[in-house]
Amino acid sequence: MSDRAELLAAIRAKAVVRGDFILSSGQHADWYIDLRRVLLDGRVAPLAGRVMLELTRDLDYEAVGGLTLGADPVATAMMHAAAAGGTPIDAFVVRKAEKQHGLQRRVEGPDVAGRRVLAVEDTSTTGASSLTAVDALREAGAEVVGVAVVVDRGARERVTERGLEFRAAFTLSDLGL
Repeated sequence: MSDRAELLAAIRAKAVVRGDFILSSGQHADWYIDLRRVLLDGRVAPLAGRVMLELTRDLDYEAVGGLTLGADPVATAMMHAAAAGGTPIDAFVVRKAEKQHGLQRRVEGPDVAGRRVLAVEDTSTTGASSLTAVDALREAGAEVVGVAVVVDRGARERVTERGLEFRAAFTLSDLGL
């Protein structure tokens, strides 16, 4: 079984939850995709890292990350998978607001100024979190090469309207939703 097929099976089995949910976008849904259930699983996270690296290998970036918390396990999985493959990349975390103490940084980790970076997210409905991260990264001096998500719930149009490359490992139809 390919990494992509194995990751998709894990997402279908562990991450799709039925119920009544309010999404971060404010929309209501009768199902929720909780990718932390797979992205923080020690057996599945490496698959996610490899799948996302393959999905974005032509984009030429040096670091990955996005708005905390949804992007953190994606970026970490990609960082570890890249290192295991012999082509290390850095990861970073974008805070929702600038830290008010210490170094007072909004983008934590290796400096992104002057570097080509990829904004990542676990799942995105409107693209708001990814675009917030993109704005913070540009403000920090990074060149954002695109946005990549594990599951696209509908963000593609809004992200591409901003002139950004958009990649998704899976769509709702892949999940049978």
